[in-house]
Amino acid sequence: MLTERIWSGNSLRNFHYLIACPESGEALAVDPLEWRLCLDAARRRGWQITQILSTHEHQDHTGGNAPLKKATGAKVLAHAGAATRIGGVDVGLHQGDLIRVGRTVELECLDTPGHTMTHVCLLSHTQVPALFCGDTLFNAGAGNCFNGGRPQALYDTFVTQLAQLADNTQVYPGHEYLARNLEFTLDREPGNQAAGELLELARGHDPAAATVTTLGEEKRINTFLRLTNPQVIARLREKFPEVGEHPDPQTVFVKLRELRNRW
Repeated sequence: MLTERIWSGNSLRNFHYLIACPESGEALAVDPLEWRLCLDAARRRGWQITQILSTHEHQDHTGGNAPLKKATGAKVLAHAGAATRIGGVDVGLHQGDLIRVGRTVELECLDTPGHTMTHVCLLSHTQVPALFCGDTLFNAGAGNCFNGGRPQALYDTFVTQLAQLADNTQVYPGHEYLARNLEFTLDREPGNQAAGELLELARGHDPAAATVTTLGEEKRINTFLRLTNPQVIARLREKFPEVGEHPDPQTVFVKLRELRNRW
């Protein structure tokens, strides 16, 4: 499997992805808002975009579908429950569906509600797995739930699906928010050395060359995956004393998300 991450350079800080078969040159474009950048990148690599995947229905992830489909003839894939809202969807996806790209690439569809209730992530079936996670999991952060989502569902997605993946799974989110998310982690857990060291790098990096974290790293730097950490809980109680001395992980997650909404 060949992967090209494409930095949008826009104010929304979108990442787009091309996932290609090295034998056939067929490629899948993930959330190609800045679709010309994706088309140009594919042409430079000699790839043909034959499929387009929308992780969810928000316009900043679907806005390039129609023109890229017109330019390439690619089929559009998305969560079956979001197909009507997105429009122009050729294949509705469900949990466990396999997406094949060319002759060698196989991607598993994960139904991952929370940011919206009709959100999918893709997990590659490769020796080093890769997770294309849209606005569900960010580097050092979690998606918001403002526009059609529920934080309790996002918690369930994190705990029952994402946290269960192999620690060497590479994380490819829909936006670049690393520095800001690390700042939130350190505000919640000032003693987090791994987050502090990465923040020093993230503050000065070129977003186009941003680090690709693994799920194992996320468990060290992402406060939304550190729900039983004593310092995280203690500092959360300073903001929300009503959670008590021993809040359950879901309560910690939901209150962290509430705090992050206005932080």
